[in-house]
Amino acid sequence: MNAINILLLGSGGREHAFARVLNQSPRCNQLFIAPGNPGTALEGINVEVNWQDTEALARFAAESEISLVVVGPEDPLVHGLRDVCAAHPGLNHLAFIGPGASGARLEGSKDFSKEFMGRHGIPTAAHQTFTPESVDAGCAFLATLSPPYVLKADGLAAGKGVLILSSLEEAQTELRAMLLEAKFGEASAKVVVEEFLDGIEFSVFALTDGEHYVLLPEAKDYKRIGEGDTGLNTGGMGAVSPVPFCTPEIMEEVRSRIVEPTVNGLRAEGIPYVGFLFFGLIRCADAVKVIEYNCRMGDPETEAVLPRLNEDLVALLMDAANHRLTNRTAEVRPGAQCVVVSVAGGYPEAYGKGDPISGLNDLDPNGPTVVSHAGTKKSGDGAGVVTNGGRVLAVSSKGKNASEALAATYEALSKIHYPGQYYRRDIGNDLVS
Repeated sequence: MNAINILLLGSGGREHAFARVLNQSPRCNQLFIAPGNPGTALEGINVEVNWQDTEALARFAAESEISLVVVGPEDPLVHGLRDVCAAHPGLNHLAFIGPGASGARLEGSKDFSKEFMGRHGIPTAAHQTFTPESVDAGCAFLATLSPPYVLKADGLAAGKGVLILSSLEEAQTELRAMLLEAKFGEASAKVVVEEFLDGIEFSVFALTDGEHYVLLPEAKDYKRIGEGDTGLNTGGMGAVSPVPFCTPEIMEEVRSRIVEPTVNGLRAEGIPYVGFLFFGLIRCADAVKVIEYNCRMGDPETEAVLPRLNEDLVALLMDAANHRLTNRTAEVRPGAQCVVVSVAGGYPEAYGKGDPISGLNDLDPNGPTVVSHAGTKKSGDGAGVVTNGGRVLAVSSKGKNASEALAATYEALSKIHYPGQYYRRDIGNDLVS
């Protein structure tokens, strides 16, 4: 395989992690990132190409001789970018990592994903879906459940569309707000109400060519803003890989009862799917069950998972795009990888931007730690970097075990500073205590 030019779409910590690994491949000639961030600019060329502008995308792909497109975030996939490219004479030759709109419904519609799991016998929480017309039935269904109560907006809601409530009255009030007052906009035109699952959450990732798949390293992420898993949900405050309780027996259960039925189910329903499958799972007392699907890699799990791959990522992605994953496996490096996310003060609620970040150049470039930029931008004078989002940086380290990796991550974080900086200091403690 000759070295190729690659276009990576996205601008967060996940995309910086992807850019770093893609750029390390001898099969990568030139990497472009649209729009990217100051971190991805260290690995390739950031370009202002809007994925929604099909003609501009086609012109750029032709001018830059792009062979492979890798989509980081969910929005382009849910909105059918793959389908648009496949129908465009200037783009339909590209290898493309990410499903079309039909496959991306696994993430884009909670109702569709739940019904899909039901059709294929994939274990998940008991649930029902309600609309504004059936809001009274939804309130009655809530009364049949035991607290806490789980409400999920059907569509994408920027990670804010899931509510877990302890009071029945509050749950019924919030259901009405979601359905009748469009609390989450169009995303809550339908709401899935489901039973609360009690257990330990973890994430499993697969890369599929639509028929075969490769399992990637698993991870455990931490969603709550506060230590001890308290406070509001966020996009993710850290992640650890591997997960000690994911024994071979647990992983075989996941493979046989969840991953394989999902891939087979997509194929049986005539839904072509080439790309990543993210399985948000929970280990309950009786079984492992699916909380949710994503149609792309997670963030910050990507920053913990990709560094553990002992594979040429470009070669692996091209094998998926060309339906060559038969008998393919992904070799994993020994040891652990742990990531902690440093956020802006006030996140996940209101937060400021434009604060200068110091200490990034004080880290040993040959050490165990890498920093992925998430919410950053160049300062006005171009000499430094300032905050530009809620999740600012993802600091990830390798180690012989999770304890060593976490120690290196927190040592690196102690050297990085900006006003209002916050990060959890207990990431991974539940796995290493």
